[in-house]
Amino acid sequence: MSHRNVLNGCKLAALLLLWLAPQGASSEDKLTARTHAAEPQEHTSQSSIGLSDVVLVIQSQSNSFHAHRGAQRKVEILQQAAELGQGVPVVLLLHELEGDWSILPLLPHLSATYGLSASWFFFIEDETSVTLPNLLQVLHRYQVQEEWFLGKPLHDNEASIIHHYAFSEDPSSFSYPDPAAGWALSTPLLQRLAERIQHKHLKSDFTIDLKHEIALYIWEDGNGPKLTAVPEFCRETRDNCATTFTTYLPDCGDPVSRKDVFVAVKTCQKFHSERIPVVKATWEKDAVFLEYYSDVTDASIPTINLGVPNTERGHCGKTFAILRRFLSKAVPKADWLLIVDDDTLISLPRLRQLLRCYDPKEAVSLGERYGYSLLLNGYSYTTGGGGMVLSRVAVSRLLSSGCRCYSDDAPDDMVLGRCLTSLGVPITHSPLFHQARPADYSEPLEQAVSFHKHWNVDPVIVYKLWLQDEHPRDEL
Repeated sequence: MSHRNVLNGCKLAALLLLWLAPQGASSEDKLTARTHAAEPQEHTSQSSIGLSDVVLVIQSQSNSFHAHRGAQRKVEILQQAAELGQGVPVVLLLHELEGDWSILPLLPHLSATYGLSASWFFFIEDETSVTLPNLLQVLHRYQVQEEWFLGKPLHDNEASIIHHYAFSEDPSSFSYPDPAAGWALSTPLLQRLAERIQHKHLKSDFTIDLKHEIALYIWEDGNGPKLTAVPEFCRETRDNCATTFTTYLPDCGDPVSRKDVFVAVKTCQKFHSERIPVVKATWEKDAVFLEYYSDVTDASIPTINLGVPNTERGHCGKTFAILRRFLSKAVPKADWLLIVDDDTLISLPRLRQLLRCYDPKEAVSLGERYGYSLLLNGYSYTTGGGGMVLSRVAVSRLLSSGCRCYSDDAPDDMVLGRCLTSLGVPITHSPLFHQARPADYSEPLEQAVSFHKHWNVDPVIVYKLWLQDEHPRDEL
């Protein structure tokens, strides 16, 4: 074994021991940063790139399930690096870093900490596997002194509301990275973005589709680089893949019982005849405990009037009334509360499979995560149309905190997000929930849990095509 390999092995052993010690990952990150800063770095040729020139950021989340998966992925990568003997990469867990899940606010920290010692920053999901030798082969192809934005390209097939109808004349002309396959920034590009983000904020206060918004920010109205397609960044295993992806719907065991999920459907009188029949024709049959909450009592459905007038905009008053009812003796006790709109389409069997991965004894808020004013210490929230899932513990903490609506027509999802953020309850994201219709998202769409809106679609057909399973698992 060469002197360099022995040195790398020693470094990795020390690194693993330090990371597993009680003081946590932050000490390891600082030590690794100092180690990398002390090593001579030659960025003058493609052949000089080794694993020690790469910072891998695992897009982990604070929820215990995702934090554990991210930690497992980190150990796998470091063990692979030890066996390879070509240096030790810095491996970071996103939820442990300064900044936010939206990544752009994190760039100044990454630049200041690793900008002088790293050549590449590579971002993956916690279910993305990396083959390090193939990753190095990919990175060797690109001059590290230049600005590079690498990834597996996705594009819109038609103008999409979730992308604010960007590039409406030719939606396929703009590409953005598939986060499941991984994406990379060269250090010169990351450093420039880090400088820019501190002086020039985003055009919108809302973070809706992270991958598209990152690509737009990098492209900078044509002044920055477009995404460069990398065939070796893969979802499915092929020859020479640097990455492969497992799934956003992991198998954590048998689905939770149908009796563990209480479903609350928000509706109002004017939609009783239009939307409720769709729910009854599609997914209502998969629920044991389900109630419709309206502004009037209608025994034919039946609906429950919670005493909150219907509002044209947000439905905060109605949602908080639902939360109080969920904890009362008026309804059967369940571990999980699902709140949906009357035009939400959902697969309850898949939701129950997903919920097996989460601990109902924790305060959990799960769904499609959006963000508001994240660059200015804003907050995240679970967008309502795709479905909001809350553990009983989360609902109890929320109500006991005294947090409440500032008006009945306040946006309920945003108020909940602000309250939960103030309580330290993480907003957990799953790409399986969707605030819009299937056509508003790029392929591939995995086994979705939900879609929203009946606009210009046949909702029953959408349900049958995208959400209905012929042979659902375990219908206890």
